[in-house]
Order: sequence, then structure tokens, then C-alpha cells
Amino acid sequence: MSSTSLPSSVQKLIKLWSKLPGIGTKTARRMVFFILKQDPKWVNEFIGTIKQVKEETHHCGECGNITDIEPCSICRDKMRDRKIMCVVESDEDCISIEQAGIFNGLYHVLGGQVSPLDEEDIPEESITKLKQRVYDLEIDEIVLATAPRIEGDLTAFAIQEALEGVHVKISRLSYGLPVGGSIGYADRVTLHMAMESRKEMVNE
Repeated sequence: MSSTSLPSSVQKLIKLWSKLPGIGTKTARRMVFFILKQDPKWVNEFIGTIKQVKEETHHCGECGNITDIEPCSICRDKMRDRKIMCVVESDEDCISIEQAGIFNGLYHVLGGQVSPLDEEDIPEESITKLKQRVYDLEIDEIVLATAPRIEGDLTAFAIQEALEGVHVKISRLSYGLPVGGSIGYADRVTLHMAMESRKEMVNE
């Protein structure tokens, strides 16, 4: 069946779904036809849940992680080590590290990375917020959990430069992580080894 023979609403949904990360046109088409076969009650619940997630979640005003309370459950947890902070590029990375159970400190989600090719940079307000949190919380160590690829390297160096003159140890996850990969997709064992063998970054 050619795409032009499909109802316009179906074509539109396939096009929208194919914009999701890792979803091609064929996969999007399978997902759409799966939905068409479902009970209307399930479809309405699915649609309602998407709207609910969008309407009820936001980024924590402290760390930038995704949450539905303010501050998030991690920031308000008094049992955490509040002298060490893990800096990640995205909330997906934060969730992966947290679910791996390898870190018990605080987090700071940058909400971006340094990527010259994509003309992308770390939001300036995130850098400012990070520096302020380091001062206010008297952080002893910053763990940079940036991706093991060129963008991650540039992001780590940008953070190191931004914190120059600030009395805080800066370390980075070791390269047990697959080069070119993503923190968010690394398994628990790999993340544990990378965290345990993290290396201190020293200004040249």
C-alpha cells in the first residue's frame, strides 16, 4: 500500500511519529496500525497520558531534572551526599545514572551540550546556575558525566573553564564507556566502572 493511498490523518500521524528519535517511517507505520487495532478506551488513555505528562511535568528549579514536584525528589532527599554533584547533559542521563544506583549525590542537568556542527551550546543560565549551586552548597567535587564523544569532551572542557577559580575538585567518568556512545544507553556495570574509576581533570 503506497502512502498516498492512506487516509490523510494516518499519513500525518506516521509523519509525526517518524520524527521521534530512532523511529523510521516503517516503524512509525507499524505503530500507527497497532493503535488503529486497539480499543478506543486504550487509545483515549494513551492520548490522555501523553497530555498529562506534558502538562504536569517540568524541569526542577534546582537541578534541572524532569519532575512533577518542586524541588524534585532527589534535591529534597536529605539522605544524599550534598557535597558531590554529578553534571549531566540531559535528564535522560540523570535517570540512567540514578537507576543504576551508582551515585548518591546531587545532580545538575545542563540541558544541552557543546556541538559546533549543530551550532548548539550549553544554555548560559544553566552555567550560571551551576556556579551558584557550587558556591551555595559548598560542593567538594563535581563529576562530569558527559558523553564519550567529541561533543562530550567539548562540554566537559567548557564546564571546567566556567568553574576556573572555583575551589572544587572536577573529575570525569572514565572511558570504560564506549566511545561515541551515550550515558543514557550505558548499562549498569559499565556506568558503575566508569564512576568508580573517574579521573580528576587538571588544568594544563
